[in-house]
Amino acid sequence: MAGMFQGRQIVVTGGTGALGGAVLKRLLDGGATCHVPTSHGSAPDDFAFSGHSGVRLAPDVDLTDASAVDAFYAAVPDLFASIHLAGGYAGSPIGDTSADDFSRMMDMNARTAFLCCRAAVRAMRASATAGRIVNTVARPALEPRSGSGKIAYAASKAAVAAITVALAEEVKGDGILVNAVAPATLDTPANRSAMPKADFSKWVPLDDAAQAVCHLASAENRVASGALVPIFGRG
Repeated sequence: MAGMFQGRQIVVTGGTGALGGAVLKRLLDGGATCHVPTSHGSAPDDFAFSGHSGVRLAPDVDLTDASAVDAFYAAVPDLFASIHLAGGYAGSPIGDTSADDFSRMMDMNARTAFLCCRAAVRAMRASATAGRIVNTVARPALEPRSGSGKIAYAASKAAVAAITVALAEEVKGDGILVNAVAPATLDTPANRSAMPKADFSKWVPLDDAAQAVCHLASAENRVASGALVPIFGRG
């Protein structure tokens, strides 16, 4: 990984989260400068890369706000890769899922991915960069029968999958490669706390998921585009 991203300017949304931290570590070890938007005034207290010379933290960026997203990307010089890990989860049976619940999932997952993809493509085209875009879908987007009570979440992530495949076709003439990873349950402290009786050995280790993300975002990925990469672990 050393030197793989040397001199590269890379956006990582959701960079202050668990998977975001694992991705940032790999990118920074590879020499990247990482631009990390956060919707808060500062990073969480447990953010491991506060003060790191390779991290440019952008506070108070609402990724559902088109103007805020455009302004954030406009401040990133020579964008090479844009990695979209931001999103959220909420689940309930359809009878208990309100229209607002559905809209919230679509905003958190599909709208943020669309706005960030759009801004990234504009930036890459402006600098004539043959860049990389990596979205995050989820197992229920590829296998909607994989669990009950996930209709709104599955629909929002399926929308991200459709955006990924359609965009890959649209920008292939620009040399921009667009892919997505589709993790099953990630082995995070939050998931262990929420599901203490689960078999953690079947979950996806964060570093393994980060490796897949970073390969797709790297110059070593020369041809893969429009792929939805399942990262299901042993589950």
